[in-house]
Amino acid sequence: MEFLIKLITFLLFLMPTISSSQYLGNNILTNRKIFPKQETLTSYAVVFDAGSTGSRVHVYHFDQNLDLLHIGNDVEFYNKTTPGLSAYADNPKEAAESLIPLLEQAERVVPVNLQPKTPVKLGATAGLRLLDGNSSELILEAVIVSSLLKKRSTFNVQSDAVGIIDGTQEGSYLWVTINYVLGNLGKDFSETVAVADLGGGSVQMVYAVSREQAKKAPQVPQGEDPYIKKIVLKGKKYYLYVHSYLRFGKEASRAEILKVTNGSPNPCILAGYHGTYTYSGEEYKAFSPASGSNFDECKEIILKALKVNDPCPYGKCSFGGIWNGGGGSGQKTLYVTSSFYYVPTGVNIADPNKPNSKIRIEDLKTGAEQVCKTKYKDAKATYPLIYEDSLPYACLDLIYQYTLFVDGFGLDPLQEITVANQIEYQDALVDAAWPLGNAIEAISSLPKFDPFMYYFI
Repeated sequence: MEFLIKLITFLLFLMPTISSSQYLGNNILTNRKIFPKQETLTSYAVVFDAGSTGSRVHVYHFDQNLDLLHIGNDVEFYNKTTPGLSAYADNPKEAAESLIPLLEQAERVVPVNLQPKTPVKLGATAGLRLLDGNSSELILEAVIVSSLLKKRSTFNVQSDAVGIIDGTQEGSYLWVTINYVLGNLGKDFSETVAVADLGGGSVQMVYAVSREQAKKAPQVPQGEDPYIKKIVLKGKKYYLYVHSYLRFGKEASRAEILKVTNGSPNPCILAGYHGTYTYSGEEYKAFSPASGSNFDECKEIILKALKVNDPCPYGKCSFGGIWNGGGGSGQKTLYVTSSFYYVPTGVNIADPNKPNSKIRIEDLKTGAEQVCKTKYKDAKATYPLIYEDSLPYACLDLIYQYTLFVDGFGLDPLQEITVANQIEYQDALVDAAWPLGNAIEAISSLPKFDPFMYYFI
């Protein structure tokens, strides 16, 4: 026995020592808690984005540090169906049933044993917000009863799981998404990036400001969203300037621009097109003058639609008398998403083969001047990436974006912006969209996560 003890002692002496810092590795630098790698410490979240042009499902997989884990070869599962819920305004049951294929796909992604602990969210955006009467409420009630709660879902569905996301929520979640993926959360506000999102029905501008600047935010009438939203992320408090401009998304803005000419020829429409544009149940005559589309004349009409000359009681306004947040270092780097990506890539101003790329705002003007010379009959052959129903408005959409940035948001035409559909994260790509921010909020509310890591106040 004594010989055996001596032998074991000798062998232990020969083994290489491992310091605690070597064992903890990078965790000692990141101040993260160390957990054994067990499946029970990972969590999933499911988010439905019920937008104006279609419904999408996103599934995310997080570790105990709220870092994204792979789902197959990607770090999110994504799928889409069209049309959006707002297309079923007269048939709420059919609206709910349109989501069932997406729900079934999500259930195939999340392990069965984790589904009861997996939070699910459905956020309806501008398209549903614009429906008349109680159509939106009836659709959401049908979604809850028919497809998420009563019959089909095995997920963890809380009472607030389904609802209409207002523009400030949508913008705030997107800001969290982009800055999370870029690794900016927890840093000073000046090291974060601003985001602008052009959806179908609304456009959002969001960026972080200093505490001193946040105090200057004007009071808004009762019932309206405040200009500043406070968020604590990774122990850091941020003051977000966020505003959503309803009726100024890509599809909605076309209607506003056509309203200005009120049935007369519109210089924003490609030469040779004569038709009608339908938005939110209303029809608008859309046809060009005999001379075709014209950049300067179109821009004048867009300026009227944006109401850039409305009185500004706050000193610094964007358009329509809206406070612009004051600008600053939190806005110096700007990521723009949704139709801010699809429109310039559709005419090769930005590279359509890249998930994101940098352009200057003035590139939109240069591209518009070229596109506006195109006749409608030649547009499909010239710009094959543009959907057929968007071809008449190819000139309009570009001039609108340029005017919105320069005359609406007051940005320098020479400013470089990143047009993004997806952003690199580790060895994969993440959609540049609000659902990840919503998923982070849902996941961080689970008991096993630090509630102050991501917490909206």
